[in-house]
Amino acid sequence: MKKITVVGAGNVGATAAQRIAEKQLAEQVVVIDIVEGIPQGKSLDMWESAPVELFDSSVIGTNNYDDTADSDLVIITAGLARKPGMSRDDLLFANTKIVKSVTEQIVAKSPNTIIIVVSNPLDVMAYVAYKASGFPKNRVLGMAGVLDTARFKLFIAQELNVSVKDVSALVLGGHGDSMVPLVRYTSVAGIPLTEFLSAAKIEELVKRARTGGGEIVNYLKTGSAFYAPSSSVVSMAEAIARNSKRILPCAAWLEGEYGLKDVYCGVPVKLGSNGAEQVIELKLTDEEQEALNRSGKDVLDNIKKLEL
Repeated sequence: MKKITVVGAGNVGATAAQRIAEKQLAEQVVVIDIVEGIPQGKSLDMWESAPVELFDSSVIGTNNYDDTADSDLVIITAGLARKPGMSRDDLLFANTKIVKSVTEQIVAKSPNTIIIVVSNPLDVMAYVAYKASGFPKNRVLGMAGVLDTARFKLFIAQELNVSVKDVSALVLGGHGDSMVPLVRYTSVAGIPLTEFLSAAKIEELVKRARTGGGEIVNYLKTGSAFYAPSSSVVSMAEAIARNSKRILPCAAWLEGEYGLKDVYCGVPVKLGSNGAEQVIELKLTDEEQEALNRSGKDVLDNIKKLEL
């Protein structure tokens, strides 16, 4: 890719930009923020690491959307972060205004781009970007499932004292307390997780995965997670930039898949140069489908609160 833009020079955005540059996913990485000096300073600092990390991507900081023109991919991280005691949904109205404004300005300069949304509440903000952009559904995605799955996989690896490389898992649903880790599709070196752990212990790990973001917010007090979220969105960006056809859990616009309609929700998606190229439909048990329905309804209820 020639250009990838990251909107928001906070912790998630800056860390994502650094990872994109180090992986050389684009010739130019642009970091844009409304605060003067911050994107410029952070970008120059990143670029100065190029001779050490040995990457040739340029990293540019700006406050002007003109500098984002003709981006191939845009990652939106702008918005307020959670504080202790706040749910992702508490950010709904404030971040809707921010994401709508950002999307409109991005689209004006890059009408052919692909958008990945990271701002919370994730699934609803993906919907806001989808509506504000007027893009086809394959070009607006949300990052959540990769992060939720990563947390679940780590907790399993810690519990079993095994390498994270051998843990396969899948988390569907909205990015919140109603997310749906699919235990039936979770394995360690191909062996079902149920061969290793009791149902009670698995439920503990599922619960921790659901509240993983809040756990970090409570530690940090003045911010929210950014290392794992940035890794997660960059894995999606890499799949798109390299057209690698990876199947990753992403927030995608559903039009009947999994029985869900007109809502963004986390499902397995094949990612390539056209963005969300295919939603992979799994056969769910009645219990799994009910959990996914509940998760989708939570997102839909929040969408209905908006006036777009």
